Amino acid sequence: MTDAPATPPAPESPRSVPARPVSARLDAADAPWPLRPWIMAAICAVAGLIFHHLIDRAWDAPDAPGRNALAAFVAVATIVFVLGVELRRWHWAAGFALLWGAVIGLITWHSAGYNASHSPVEWSFWSGILAVLVATPLFQTRRDVAPDWRFWTLWRMPYARLHDHAWTDAVIGAAALAFVGVTFLLTVLIGEMFHLIGIEVIRDLLNDEWFGWMLAGAAFGGAVGLLRERDRLVATLQRLVMTVLAVLAPVLAVALILFLLSLLGTGLQKLWDAGFSTAGLMLGVAAFAVLLANAVIGNGAEDRSGSRALHGAAAVLAVAVLPLAIIAAVSMGLRIGQYGWTPERIWGVIAVAVALAYGVSGLWAVAKGREAFDDRLRPLQQKLAIGLMLLAAFLALPILDFGAISARDQLARLKSGAVTEEKFDWAAMAFDFGPAGRAGLKALANSPGAARADKAKAALQAKNRWDLTGPRGPVLLKPFAERLRVVPQGQALPPEALKAIESGYMCRRVAACVAVRLGEGRIGVLGQDEPGAAVDSYILVRGDKGDWRQDDGVFPKSADRPGVDLSKARIDVETVARRRITVDGVPESAPFE
Repeated sequence: MTDAPATPPAPESPRSVPARPVSARLDAADAPWPLRPWIMAAICAVAGLIFHHLIDRAWDAPDAPGRNALAAFVAVATIVFVLGVELRRWHWAAGFALLWGAVIGLITWHSAGYNASHSPVEWSFWSGILAVLVATPLFQTRRDVAPDWRFWTLWRMPYARLHDHAWTDAVIGAAALAFVGVTFLLTVLIGEMFHLIGIEVIRDLLNDEWFGWMLAGAAFGGAVGLLRERDRLVATLQRLVMTVLAVLAPVLAVALILFLLSLLGTGLQKLWDAGFSTAGLMLGVAAFAVLLANAVIGNGAEDRSGSRALHGAAAVLAVAVLPLAIIAAVSMGLRIGQYGWTPERIWGVIAVAVALAYGVSGLWAVAKGREAFDDRLRPLQQKLAIGLMLLAAFLALPILDFGAISARDQLARLKSGAVTEEKFDWAAMAFDFGPAGRAGLKALANSPGAARADKAKAALQAKNRWDLTGPRGPVLLKPFAERLRVVPQGQALPPEALKAIESGYMCRRVAACVAVRLGEGRIGVLGQDEPGAAVDSYILVRGDKGDWRQDDGVFPKSADRPGVDLSKARIDVETVARRRITVDGVPESAPFE
């Protein structure tokens, strides 16, 4: 037997090392974070549950500004954190989110206690939200490039990265909201599928508001986390969105050229006679012009469109913002001259000022840069964005009182005779101008003129602004107990029914109200604004749980009743015979006579 050389043993295999996940991140500095979608979904689901418990209360429950503020804090802090967090410097994102959550919470708390309506969502709230939206990409860029936390020179940050973060946040946010809608649709379909076989668990959960908020939070957080982990794909989607928007730039540019040239022949008077808010329309078009111009010029010179038509359209849009802003300023000035200052018009003036700043920047960039205007426009827009964030944050804080400015101006117009008592906006004084407006009404309530004093007292007594918007304006009414008649006389109404009638829209604002007992669990309610006016009526029924609600069948409003005073008129319940068609004794038609 021939000795064959022994085959040397195979070398010992090295210990297997788990493969590192392939990164789909656009920035190599961002390590893959496979658990991000699950973590973000869990954070947003818990936040949704907390948000629900903070805002969940009965419609007639007393106002709770503190709970509204906490709800705003939870919502804003969660969304800002989920959109802006990365593994590197994650504590920066947490601090940034908590800071803005606290700011918006403070704004909400102040807004809820500012006006008599106790609405937490006022103009200052939206100003704060705008500041957050602008500040988030600024923070993300600073986190990426700052050597340490002491880096505050925001205007030195790279424009390309800042612009990219802004567009990416917008795309991810929109896609996540769309995913929330798809998630709810799928859940409804699954619930209906199980409903067919008698399983109601999913349908019952969907009817519980807490589950809806948790589901929305989980879907939004999961979608944001998933898209962040694939931001290479998001960058492609972002470029697609910008390309599609850029195609619209020549359309708007040509339309603006034709519109502005047409104004040379028609003049501006037709704009004022159109019956629509000219200032609002011009500002909206200007905002679209800025958006489409940025879609064309991109992040930098390398993103500049190769099409001369698109590039020229972007230049036209940049220049056209200024005349649009000027038209808006003239329109706003005319409106203020006619009707005086209000908080909405003050905010409108600020918006016009921002549009003018963008318009002047665009005109200067085109005049100086010519074909390379975008190289001059980008740094200007970065500074404008920083200024807009600071301005919006300052105006959102309770520092300037736009209600007090408006109240002083409107009272001066009333006292000077520029506006009559019939045209005076009593509802705005009571519900829009804050403490200064109500203080002005208290002063007017002591006026020597009885008509003016009564209107001021009625505005102070009103529970909501709609009670003051009738054809007669504010009317001083007697207490509800003195305006209510019960038929038959001497019968008492259940306390719950009495509360339902008093809080109802009709009897809260009419001079005379009548409650007619129609039997167990049914009450007819009639109201009349003043003697001789039409009579409104509806039926109040008691539900299975003892609550009283208006019946679905509401009687049509009658014509004016000259000579009829509901507070003194005879009220009867009449039995009427009706005819209908039956088959074997079963009704087949509604009563027709």
